[in-house]
Amino acid sequence: MIRFVLNVLWLIFGGGLVLAVGYGIAALICFVLVITIPFGVASLRLAVYSLWPFGRTVVPKPGAGVGSGLANILWVVLAGWWLALSHILAGVALCVTIIGIPFGIANFKLVPAAFWPLGREVVDVP
Repeated sequence: MIRFVLNVLWLIFGGGLVLAVGYGIAALICFVLVITIPFGVASLRLAVYSLWPFGRTVVPKPGAGVGSGLANILWVVLAGWWLALSHILAGVALCVTIIGIPFGIANFKLVPAAFWPLGREVVDVP
């Protein structure tokens, strides 16, 4: 029940909706440019994760190979570093207030996914 309440508050006040829309727009751009479709899939995964982060986590995908690692390097150079930096800055800003600490922690959880998204999957925490 607490996860549900935190997710609803995150969606309204924590920036979850804004993050999801941003990742969704990036995914659409990646889908239009055919060669970047894997990045679009990763952006959609991040959009869904940023909508409902409490009670879920990102784990390495067992079947990910060298291709996803090489694509992640390209992702880091083009988009990953500034996405991760924006989540870090937002997390620090949210942690300034006591009420914002859970939302800051949620932003910190999004940092590894934003920095290195390919070859990972979002799973529910038991």
